[in-house]
Amino acid sequence: MSDFTQQITELIRTRRSTKPRCFNGKRIEDSLVWEILENANWAPTHGLTQPWRFKVFTGSSLEKLANFQADLYKKLSENTNFKLEKYERMKTNILKSSHVIVICMKRQISEQIPEIEEIEAVACSVQNMALTATAYGICSFWGSGGVTYTQELKDFLGLEQQDYCLGYLYLGYSDRLSLTSRRDPIKQKVEWFD
Repeated sequence: MSDFTQQITELIRTRRSTKPRCFNGKRIEDSLVWEILENANWAPTHGLTQPWRFKVFTGSSLEKLANFQADLYKKLSENTNFKLEKYERMKTNILKSSHVIVICMKRQISEQIPEIEEIEAVACSVQNMALTATAYGICSFWGSGGVTYTQELKDFLGLEQQDYCLGYLYLGYSDRLSLTSRRDPIKQKVEWFD
């Protein structure tokens, strides 16, 4: 096995998700974030539609995003199951990030490529970002809870009706790295036909 193969295998198997509440607030150099985004751009894409679009929030714009999502959560859940603790987390966790990359999918105008394939291409771009972040010692977390799939967030982001927000990729550094994980054996998940 070549050194490159060993390196890529180690990178894939050591990538971990680190929630933003574990970030230490240290800022990532913008040039590294651009490198992460450039590697996202090289994901596989059927028909070369390249449907990934990213909105990067950093500095004072993080507070704008945090306030928007927390206030929207409060508005949407006021009459149902509003939780003050969740509201507070939505206002503060983003602020521990260095950068938040909002992950969007720009739908092909002709809609010739099936929508699911466009979503899959964006997911591949996110994996490229997560692996690149890991290679640079940067923590990442792809979150899609809260208000991710609301029309209000689409409007806030300036997305067209046929486009999607697929979550946030939080980036930061942490003093509490997660080094362990587990996977069930691959042989339990594969049917092999000769």
